[in-house]
Amino acid sequence: MALLITNDCISCDACVAVCPNQAIAQGSSVYRVDPELCTECVGAEDEPQCRTVCPVECIIDDPDRRESRDALQAKYQRLHS
Repeated sequence: MALLITNDCISCDACVAVCPNQAIAQGSSVYRVDPELCTECVGAEDEPQCRTVCPVECIIDDPDRRESRDALQAKYQRLHS
């Protein structure tokens, strides 16, 4: 599943640099996660790095984009091959 940044985002930029897939970019009012690039850090880290650095805890699971760990791993491998 991809992650989702809520409207509580303060646009601090902390999440951008830690994303191994460059899946986070500035949206119109808050940062956004590209679901085609987000692997929840599967393949790179043990947990989503954006969540670990977010000072306002505004990054949640996207309920509309559920993927298995195997699917996330395959996506990561595809992105980094």
